[in-house]
Amino acid sequence: MRGVATALLACVLSGCALAHHSNHSARILVLNIHAGKDAAGADNLERVASLIRSTDADLVLLQEVDRGTKRSGGVDQVGRLQELTSYDSAFGPSLSHYDGGEYGIAILTREEIGFHATTPLRVNPVQTRAGGSHEPRVALALFANVRGAVWRAINTHLDPAEGDARAQEIAKLLEVVREEASAGTPLVVGGDFNSTPDAPVLQPLLKAGLRDSWTECGQGDGFTYPADQPAKRIDYLFLAGNLRCASAQVLDLQISDHRPLLVTIR
Repeated sequence: MRGVATALLACVLSGCALAHHSNHSARILVLNIHAGKDAAGADNLERVASLIRSTDADLVLLQEVDRGTKRSGGVDQVGRLQELTSYDSAFGPSLSHYDGGEYGIAILTREEIGFHATTPLRVNPVQTRAGGSHEPRVALALFANVRGAVWRAINTHLDPAEGDARAQEIAKLLEVVREEASAGTPLVVGGDFNSTPDAPVLQPLLKAGLRDSWTECGQGDGFTYPADQPAKRIDYLFLAGNLRCASAQVLDLQISDHRPLLVTIR
């Protein structure tokens, strides 16, 4: 793993880029896996793994992921998906001590991950949920080889509550985006943003130069939630730099309470 990280870092520093692989396409899958259950409460990890394999995804951005929690039967969902797909994985805990385990977001990659880091998206005052519980939010960033080039990816899951919290989270997220974009390598930013496209809270992302892949090449409303009768689009993949969207699809599946978003990029 250290050798892969060293090689990827050398590539970043020397400026190797997408140009030599401009005819290749990469596929990115975005899905909130609902803590390993579909909307009816049935286990969905095997179906998620099957989806990853069948779509031939290069990068997979997952939200609502459990590791060792009681509600998930003590299963390390990241490890299980890694076993089922043979992908590499990185986990970003938003709750490090939850129900006997951890809870957060994850990225799976076809090729080995060179480096990953989790950044808290802190808000002030602390956002509380029903019953006074607290669910902090994070951004998980990494770089890895994708089709022979170094790519960077950022995954996140923002707060669903209306108010100032989500705006603060996006401001922190943009700090991560700017840091990752400074490397000059292909960059994608995705996840469950809990915001519809007309929400003012998303405007700072667009003003910063990120482009909504669905707006760029999707057809139809792109609704992803709820999975049984989708009524709104809250799951996104944003593109930076010279990446171009070839196709964007919301897959007609109910393996979670969200529908998967699959984007093909050149």
